[in-house]
Amino acid sequence: MSDKQELLQPIKIGAVQLKNRVIMAPLTRCRATNEHQAPDQKHIDYYTQRAGAGLIISEGSEVSEKARGYPFVAGIFNEAQVEGWKKVTESVHNAGGKIFCQLWHVGRTSLPDYHDGQLPWAPSAVDPETELRNAKGEKKQTVAPHAMSKEEIKQTVAEFGHAAANAKKAGFDGVEIHSSNGYLIHQFFNNKSNVRTDEYGGTNENRARFFFEVLEAVKESWPENHIGCRLNPSLHGVFGIEGTPDTIPFFDYLVSRLNDHDLAYVHMSEPFTDVSDIDFLESDIAKHFRPIYKGNLMINNEFDRESGNKVIANGNADLVAFGKLFISNPDLPHRFELKAETADWNQDTFYSQGREGYTDYPTLEEEKAN
Repeated sequence: MSDKQELLQPIKIGAVQLKNRVIMAPLTRCRATNEHQAPDQKHIDYYTQRAGAGLIISEGSEVSEKARGYPFVAGIFNEAQVEGWKKVTESVHNAGGKIFCQLWHVGRTSLPDYHDGQLPWAPSAVDPETELRNAKGEKKQTVAPHAMSKEEIKQTVAEFGHAAANAKKAGFDGVEIHSSNGYLIHQFFNNKSNVRTDEYGGTNENRARFFFEVLEAVKESWPENHIGCRLNPSLHGVFGIEGTPDTIPFFDYLVSRLNDHDLAYVHMSEPFTDVSDIDFLESDIAKHFRPIYKGNLMINNEFDRESGNKVIANGNADLVAFGKLFISNPDLPHRFELKAETADWNQDTFYSQGREGYTDYPTLEEEKAN
């Protein structure tokens, strides 16, 4: 039997050649503490340390002020942010890495605190009934959001397009449309969060309409083969998203339609919660969607070296994204190559504001030197 590790084999995604299939997942880290919410030297160091990834997907970058729902997130909607990201991408490229920008709008998963007291925007006025922190760290309950008008939907689509153009200016290798995890685009997908009766609600085609309009706006700046998207089909009980008997058929429809587009990849998450006792949701996302999607399929959530190699070897995915393991192991592909132990992460510093738990995790060589 060959000892070849599938994770360490090169692959071309769309127009972008990757040196391996160990992908750094998008990770919100809340380190942009300056007045412009722009990346700074901390971000440059953090991403450059992890340039051994086949591809880095940036933390979710807000496409506009309206997209906000978390403190100290590095956005992609103003000039200072573009300049900050430009320094990040240049440094990552100099270190031999590739990096995509994840375009993010949280929709109703926000608080009025982030919008000068105004309601967050969403497809429908349905409260996700969850608890979030404001910029002062105070826990607050969400509220019923403002149901977007058709004009506001158009405005938001344009904001995604503007953010994609900014990502191009900032020197990214491509973009990922964040259409997952209970945020705005996912809220359009789900028939509990989207109860509209116009052309953006009801049927599969209508609930997918906003996503495809965003895709068209992004394509004004990027060819399709530099664009990825992220989906979480079996998300259940997170940010007010609940699966229904219509959920998997909707994602079957959506993913089938994506075959008509020459995307770099589709990035899917295995379930965040145990859905094995819910007969209308899928417990094995990669296995279910691999026969449906003909392009590059990226999978994530709770994978390690062994399970990551296995899912590719079994033909159920082409790439594997790692989140927490990349936080505490900046040299993760190198550790995989040597089959070395991986370091544990400190969850207490996931969303803190300094360098601790961000840029101070040592590489394997640095560990040995100490």
